[in-house]
Amino acid sequence: MRKVAVIDLGTNIFHLVVAAVNDDGTFQITHSEKLPVKLGEGGITQGVITPEAIDRGMGAIGELMRTALLHGSHELFAFATSAIRNASNGDAFVSEVKNLFGIDAKIITGDEEAELIYFGIRLAAPLNEQNVLMVDIGGGSNEIIIGNSQQLLWKRSYNLGVARLVHMFNPSDPIEPFEIAQIERYIENELSDLIDPVAKYKPTAIIGSSGSFDTYRSVLTLSRAMEDSSALSANIPIDEYIKLHNYLLTTTAKQRYAIPGMEPVRVEFIVSASIFTHFLIKNFGIKSMMQSSYSLKEGALWKLVNS
Repeated sequence: MRKVAVIDLGTNIFHLVVAAVNDDGTFQITHSEKLPVKLGEGGITQGVITPEAIDRGMGAIGELMRTALLHGSHELFAFATSAIRNASNGDAFVSEVKNLFGIDAKIITGDEEAELIYFGIRLAAPLNEQNVLMVDIGGGSNEIIIGNSQQLLWKRSYNLGVARLVHMFNPSDPIEPFEIAQIERYIENELSDLIDPVAKYKPTAIIGSSGSFDTYRSVLTLSRAMEDSSALSANIPIDEYIKLHNYLLTTTAKQRYAIPGMEPVRVEFIVSASIFTHFLIKNFGIKSMMQSSYSLKEGALWKLVNS
């Protein structure tokens, strides 16, 4: 059986999925893995990848490539997103990936990223004819999509990723109310072009893909605020999420480390992620919330095997 691997070269984390592909274009994920890289650390606000981050990135790619081979994949595709896309030395990073590993990593645009996220969510979440607001909160950029089971209606990529926000605002620990207000004002200004499409398409549900939304699901499941499930998507009770959000705003990093279900790699950024999530719910008439375990990498896999 054909085995295909995809690496998502994200700003904070590099993700690998390996899949067994069937003749009809369907696939089963046989292995997934992620490595914290923090590619944006020390350079994201200057639009550069530091030498230290490049070293971490290359080490992670080498490790994930070996893992893919161990799991039987000899077809490996890599997609580079915000940190590499916006860095002055992003092309040099991709060239080094080619030199070291023979992989043609593709730098994708924000619009391409949003489209692949839509494909990923559509595979995992029970969409219907109702329009929903789909969100992917990344380290460098956040993608927002409006769509349904049949079509993608609107998409945009914003440079509002959590690593970018943390490095821009350098919030206190715990975050202060005036800092929350500063971040919210910045988000409001950046999302001004979202008002019209939301008014036009009227989504009332939000679906978040992977990342921070996985953390919301994990924390709320372990605290028994929502049901445990192995499904690829889950309804998150919006009132329970808001309780979690309000709690996160009061916590120090040390306290967040101790929260059951909180991955260490999320501790630094989950507060900024939740401020962004809560802003969307509060300002765009969102009544229900869902998590999708699939995102860009699974969407890319679907597109690769069906094109």
